[in-house]
Amino acid sequence: MSHTARLTIVVADDHAMVRDGLVRLLSTEQDFEVVGQAGDGEAAVKLARELEPDILLLDVSMPKLRGPQVLEKLRGRIDAKAILLTASIDRPEMIAALEFGARGLVMKQSASEVLLKAIRCVAKGEFWVDRDILADWAQARGTAPTNTQLTARERQIVREILAGAANRDIAQNFHLSEGTVKRHLSNIYTKLGVANRLELALFAMNNKIE
Repeated sequence: MSHTARLTIVVADDHAMVRDGLVRLLSTEQDFEVVGQAGDGEAAVKLARELEPDILLLDVSMPKLRGPQVLEKLRGRIDAKAILLTASIDRPEMIAALEFGARGLVMKQSASEVLLKAIRCVAKGEFWVDRDILADWAQARGTAPTNTQLTARERQIVREILAGAANRDIAQNFHLSEGTVKRHLSNIYTKLGVANRLELALFAMNNKIE
């Protein structure tokens, strides 16, 4: 987050009417400041590098570069937390977006309050994925064990993963070695039938692990 009290935001969408609507919505919030707008993926990359906003709102489908491609270009170069906006998204593209660093996925059909909540959650370091997207992912994935199989420590680690913590952070927070954290994660993956941190985060959000 920037050093000011307001979250700085860049909005990227190839439809001017959509961009204008988003800017008007965000401008009603005292803790938000829209600092730039882009109409295509290449312009989004350029603005993000120049302005280094706290939040980058990206349309999935844009000319020149799609949303996930923008994230691939920016990966490791800026600290902005990205939220992708989409009318529809297939599972491979959703996974790609998250792997390239997206912290949120919001359906354009969602209520305005959902987007505002997503921005604030992502700004705090959390993930946000719309329930419709999660439901689609869960249906494609099939049934899975419930989180009741997890120990209290494992549930703590899952919550840390959702908050964006790296293994080193988790180890420090719970006075563990990184090797111990890795063993816990391996056990969690086995119990929940997931393959990596990304699938774990999606599973945890869909099943509300607390």
